Amino acid sequence: MRIAILGGGTIARLFLEHIRRGDLGEGIEVAAICGRSTASAGVALAAEYSVPFVVGVDALLATGPDVVIEAASHDAVREHLVRLLSARISVIVLSGGALVDDRLRVAAEAAAQANDALLYVPSGGIGALDALKAACIAGVDSVSIQVAKPPAAWKKIDYVDAMGIDLDGLREARVLFEGPAREGVPHFPQNVNIAAVLSMAGIGFDRTRLRVVADPALKLNTHTIRISGASGVITIVLENVPAPENPKTAWLACYSALAALKLMNSRTRYGT
Repeated sequence: MRIAILGGGTIARLFLEHIRRGDLGEGIEVAAICGRSTASAGVALAAEYSVPFVVGVDALLATGPDVVIEAASHDAVREHLVRLLSARISVIVLSGGALVDDRLRVAAEAAAQANDALLYVPSGGIGALDALKAACIAGVDSVSIQVAKPPAAWKKIDYVDAMGIDLDGLREARVLFEGPAREGVPHFPQNVNIAAVLSMAGIGFDRTRLRVVADPALKLNTHTIRISGASGVITIVLENVPAPENPKTAWLACYSALAALKLMNSRTRYGT
């Protein structure tokens, strides 16, 4: 399996390290790291791990990958996802919040179907998606997720900055957003991609409720999911260690991406 990575950050480094160690199975080869320009952090990362660095999706396609891991941004998903799938390349999408755009999601699903390519959005920093998918077959009445993180995780976000909140001076929990996932996900492009995958695995962006909280009492990124329906009530709480270089992202979300690639490289699956 030849893979390419869009992005040169924490997740790209994690992939390269675990592939070099052989943790993701045999026969995985890194075709390239792809960035927007030669100013990308991916240049140094590619040199460190002795893999090619390319600029732009045309150069990426020329390296002949079987799978592309998108670990870049919502913009990268919008710009490249459909084209990659149309080229018969499977894509693991980590910036799943971009798929709140119905036209993009439908186009990507159609491209995957028409070209026998896999569109794979991993679970990220949450669990319970297997239970949710099973429950939806029986019938689900409501799904909600609360994303609560320390104040530092909500810095440099336009939506939060516009609220005029002194995150450093916060002394109690503050709700930053509460409403449908469709409305909330675009406001937090690096923080709540988990709400997007929960919506897509379940009852959709309009019916899934999202609550976003900055809480100075927290040291861990804490996600609370509640599902209610014909098969019963499910409540799951995940307390995730933030990624060392990026407090907006859970360390578990990074490893979820690795687990997704490992699963693609295996003919055995456990769980839904």
